[in-house]
Amino acid sequence: MAKPIVCVVEQDELIASALRALLEDECDVCLFGWNAHTVNQIHERAPMVILLDLDLASSSTGEEGIAALQDLRQAGHTGKIIAYTAITERRLAVQAIQHGACEILTKPLDLTLLKQLVHRVARIADLEQEAREATVGAGQEEFSGMLGTSPSIHRIYEAIRKVSTNDAPILITDESGTGKELTARAIHERGLRRQGPFIPINCGAIPESLLESELFGYERGAFTGAVGQRKGKVEFAQGGTLFLDEVGELPHTLQVKLLRFLQDHTFERVGGHQPIEMNVRIIAATNVNLKEAIEKGTFREDLYYRLGVVHINLPPLRERGQDVSLIAMAFLRHAASRYNKRVYGFTREAQEALQAYSWPGNVRELSNRVGRAVVMAEGTHVTPADLDVPRQAMRRDDSSISLKVNQQRIETDLILKAFTLSQGNLSRAAQELGISRSTLYRRLRQYGMERSLEARRFPGVAPRASMTEH
Repeated sequence: MAKPIVCVVEQDELIASALRALLEDECDVCLFGWNAHTVNQIHERAPMVILLDLDLASSSTGEEGIAALQDLRQAGHTGKIIAYTAITERRLAVQAIQHGACEILTKPLDLTLLKQLVHRVARIADLEQEAREATVGAGQEEFSGMLGTSPSIHRIYEAIRKVSTNDAPILITDESGTGKELTARAIHERGLRRQGPFIPINCGAIPESLLESELFGYERGAFTGAVGQRKGKVEFAQGGTLFLDEVGELPHTLQVKLLRFLQDHTFERVGGHQPIEMNVRIIAATNVNLKEAIEKGTFREDLYYRLGVVHINLPPLRERGQDVSLIAMAFLRHAASRYNKRVYGFTREAQEALQAYSWPGNVRELSNRVGRAVVMAEGTHVTPADLDVPRQAMRRDDSSISLKVNQQRIETDLILKAFTLSQGNLSRAAQELGISRSTLYRRLRQYGMERSLEARRFPGVAPRASMTEH
């Protein structure tokens, strides 16, 4: 392991220098005081370990140190945080652990113990990072960019492995936006035809009058405007895979022609009379319930069984657990690069919002919301307000006994009530709540309420970068 990066957040220059001298032989040590830029500066160094003095102010409660700890964790820092303080109250130690510290030490520091502790947690952080990279990397390399570690997506990976060894027609069903084409590409790129072309066509996006010629091509003079011969998607897919997206939208006449092609691998161009033989694998997909369509007479039963020799049903995003955060982070990196934004991750509250939302539009909606959030983000990390997830659509379990969940609900409701009573005055709202103005402001940022309350204070005016007292 290379020298671990250790960031020391300490206001006392003598103590900071002593810690540097203690660790610099085996660690890359960076020293910081605490100010408005510290979080971003630490983020740029990406440390494995952060040493944080909780006694950042003259306050005897450690409140400012806990607030700094919260800011570091909300900014998405994954480094291990070792906090230390002269305050011996158990209350402060419990708060520090609740807000993400992995260890809490009391002053005066035992330097031998501290040095051993830094090396131990740096080793753990290094192993955790290696495990994360191995998990994501394996998913990207093996399955053409598909991401996820949940049991439901692992079942899809296993299905892809099995169907890639043969040429059987495949029917992929799912809700809209779950990644049908990505799954089809993964099958093609792992399969026997990976050296051939992958040709997709959306059967629902092309007018019925044009779909047959788009799919099977046409001969010269087949219709007005057909001044020459043209190949269709089937011919372009020779030796490879033809992906029929939204196959449930195929008109009945084309269902007959597709069935014939699946049976004997031959077809005729529009206006043609000579059968053409093609060696093409068919992968079809739809979000339509084809069994119901069969009962209604809009889809042929024999075609359904020909297409669905193998049937893969993709899981909706809401059933994939922590995959949501993994996929969202990949979208964030892509969007930040595309739009040239210095956005590095999600706040803790934004991560909770990602997990709580039901994602009716699945991966497609997640991509859209994360891309928009990166554009709208004013800081280095996306907030719940940037995501703009509808509150009424959150999967909230009112029977939950989770202290964290219920604390946020209660505090949010009380803040809204205090803000109403104070007619939008931040200082008076803080007085109503019995907390300091700075603590109230931290809660607004923590719960992603800053912009929405700003809009209430100044209706008709675009939200500003920060709230100010008036």
